[in-house]
Amino acid sequence: MESAGNVWSVVLGGGEGARLRALTTRPCGTAVPKQFCSFQGGRTLLEDAVDRAAGVVDRARVCAIVAQQHREWWPSALAGMPMQNVFVQPRNRGTAIGVLFSILQVLARDPEAKLLLLPADHYVREEAVLRRSLRIALSRLERDPSTPMLLGLEPDEVDADLGYILPGEVDPLGGRRVGRFIEKPPVHVAEQIIAAGGLWNTFIIAACARSLLNLCMQRFAPIVMEMRVIMNRAASAGLPQAAGWAAITEMYERLPEVDFSRHVLEGREASLRVVHVPACGWSDLGTPKRVGDTLRRLQIARSPHAHHGGESSDVLINLAARHAHMENAMRN
Repeated sequence: MESAGNVWSVVLGGGEGARLRALTTRPCGTAVPKQFCSFQGGRTLLEDAVDRAAGVVDRARVCAIVAQQHREWWPSALAGMPMQNVFVQPRNRGTAIGVLFSILQVLARDPEAKLLLLPADHYVREEAVLRRSLRIALSRLERDPSTPMLLGLEPDEVDADLGYILPGEVDPLGGRRVGRFIEKPPVHVAEQIIAAGGLWNTFIIAACARSLLNLCMQRFAPIVMEMRVIMNRAASAGLPQAAGWAAITEMYERLPEVDFSRHVLEGREASLRVVHVPACGWSDLGTPKRVGDTLRRLQIARSPHAHHGGESSDVLINLAARHAHMENAMRN
């Protein structure tokens, strides 16, 4: 897929998926992060996200950030991706650290880079609808490079376990300013937010890499400066080999957990824009309940044996089949 020059995508694949462990834990007790699972059988959510990125960005500029402790799963899912596009963190230190780690590596290769950040663990029923919105966000970014664009999705139900964006006033490009972030409101508040035009926060972001770096600098400059120095040294030593990898690993041992939404974006609403995404069957599959709700909306016959290849440790976890087993066990 061809895209405008300097446009890159980073698929964020370093999370643990802790809230879904009731479905993603193997019989041996190992919890598999949900991005390395399949929704209905077949490919992983991570692979789907990489293809989602490649639908709007040249595949040569599609990258992914993963964690060292997940090495059991990501090499096969990213087998078609050049290794220089796979950013391996020594450990997960929150979304802000992962985004910063990615930004610095992309900027080292392209100082004028524009970034599309895509979580690796989303399900989307109507990919074409989301793809059109991704292109709109990138088009607006071309006209206003200094302003990060967040994709807010039109809710198709009231969900108290998601974050919301309340759009503000219309901006000159036809989008909306971010008025307010509201994280996991009670049901009655979520109803009011939706009635007022509130959108689900997808954590899909289109922005110039330098704009995102500046946002990080405003919130945790010492971490940004230290990471930049150490990564420059590591690059000269041949990241991720030997001395370079050791220096980054030592740094990660000292880093705090930093969340991008809470610690970077909140409080910066006036400098952000939101792009409205029509309802397209999106879900972050964050909890067993949300997996079940998504399956019900799809009207899938959730037989315990549907799309199910067994439960041995080397079989890809199928969330639909696992959810069916869980519901049957609760009934019995």
